[in-house]
Amino acid sequence: TVFVPVWAFLFMAARSALAGDAKGYLERTAKIQWGLMSCVFALSHIPALTTLPLRAELGGTARGPDLVLWLLLVVQLSDVFQYIWGKSLGRHPLAPVLSPKKTWEGLLLGVLSAAGAGAALCWLTPFPPWQAALVALALCLAGFFGGLVMSAIKRDAGIKDWSHLIPGHGGILDRVDSLVFAAPAFFHIVRYCCGG
Repeated sequence: TVFVPVWAFLFMAARSALAGDAKGYLERTAKIQWGLMSCVFALSHIPALTTLPLRAELGGTARGPDLVLWLLLVVQLSDVFQYIWGKSLGRHPLAPVLSPKKTWEGLLLGVLSAAGAGAALCWLTPFPPWQAALVALALCLAGFFGGLVMSAIKRDAGIKDWSHLIPGHGGILDRVDSLVFAAPAFFHIVRYCCGG
């Protein structure tokens, strides 16, 4: 919990300074640190869910792998639902420069649909259905902002996709970009609400 956001950040900044090249130092260091934060630290919260001890009176039968499955299903379903609703009913672009296909209608209906799915799958979590729906709602909104931030980074770099590994879908990071914000949010919600 401290190694990447503190010690790795400090080490990288010091290592870069030791190279003696001050030109573009801040931009270069910030890019490396943001890459480490998003692609390593934030996503590492997914497997970290398997290490959380849940209070017996709240956890029921929920286990770490169940939490991982629920997180992945809810956040990925949100992306799918946002796409489907946006394609079929979307009329108002949400962020046309960063993500031209995202619409307000897709976001609203997609997040609500995924929150419903999260409530239906509450048996994978330590939450009753209404709480699972609220947590899913929060994660889907966090996931939306994670995807938007990663799109902003791609646009800044002048690329459409992170790679071409999955034909028609880009790369792995293109498929999990919403988890960059959603995974840490879910980890901390479970840790502080249900931790043993």
